[in-house]
Amino acid sequence: QVQLVESGGGLVQPGGSARLSCKIFGDLFGSYFKKWYRQAPGKQRELVAALADVGPVHNADSVKGRFTISRDDVRSTVFLQMNNLQLEDPAVYYCNVHHSLVHEIDYWGNGPQVTVSL
Repeated sequence: QVQLVESGGGLVQPGGSARLSCKIFGDLFGSYFKKWYRQAPGKQRELVAALADVGPVHNADSVKGRFTISRDDVRSTVFLQMNNLQLEDPAVYYCNVHHSLVHEIDYWGNGPQVTVSL
């Protein structure tokens, strides 16, 4: 069984930084995309960033240049480094791992909430 446990987030000032972590418990068999989504109140869910085995493959235009997705394979952890946070960024952020071929194999973490004040 695969489980994703997120940590990080909190109250951050505009222009500040935060880092979200997604610890993957269990073994992932095959090739998986690692993704971060977010959903702000009253907004549709948005794919923020995605990693393939070869490296980053996607950044949303709204976060390009500010957010970076990365992974630590030794620690089985996916990160989202968020810099220069703006008022558009408060949301619930979700970690997701998604099989690159069998798309129905899909795991979600809990969602830490990142809040940017003023």
